[in-house]
Amino acid sequence: MAISLYDVSIGTYTQILDAVSGFLDKGRTHCETNGIDLNDVVETHIHPDMMPFRFQLVSVAHHSLGALKGVQEGLFTPPSPAPDLDYAGLQNLVSEARAGIQAFTSETVNAFEGKEVLFKIGDRTMTFTGEDFLMSFSLPNFYFHATTAYDILRMKGVPIGKRDFMGRPRLKT
Repeated sequence: MAISLYDVSIGTYTQILDAVSGFLDKGRTHCETNGIDLNDVVETHIHPDMMPFRFQLVSVAHHSLGALKGVQEGLFTPPSPAPDLDYAGLQNLVSEARAGIQAFTSETVNAFEGKEVLFKIGDRTMTFTGEDFLMSFSLPNFYFHATTAYDILRMKGVPIGKRDFMGRPRLKT
């Protein structure tokens, strides 16, 4: 059975962005119910040398919708400095990424196969094919940042579990 780049990328991004939206909702409810300052959550780091919760969610959007746009344009760069978004703004950013990826058709995404994509960071450039960029760079980064955001919420006592992270699996219909 052949699987398309569209199915692998858009399907995965959709599943996890939906899950991130869900655990952000649970995080908001938990914090509001328990008097936890949402601004404190936005600034929380797991470790001093790691970026805060805000950056994790900016990166989730950047490595999903931003990655698809980067492949389309042939150039991907790190995200701009994380804007000073509050918790609601971060929830909106994730929703916008989810809506944005839905605009990509299977024809558009499948045409990324073999397309050259440059990842530029400072003076350094790495060259990928579209499929290798999405599968070996963007998706691992996407999962890393989604996991880190999830972990920060767990650290704050939000009652979420593995199912909240995984979202709805794509079952045979």
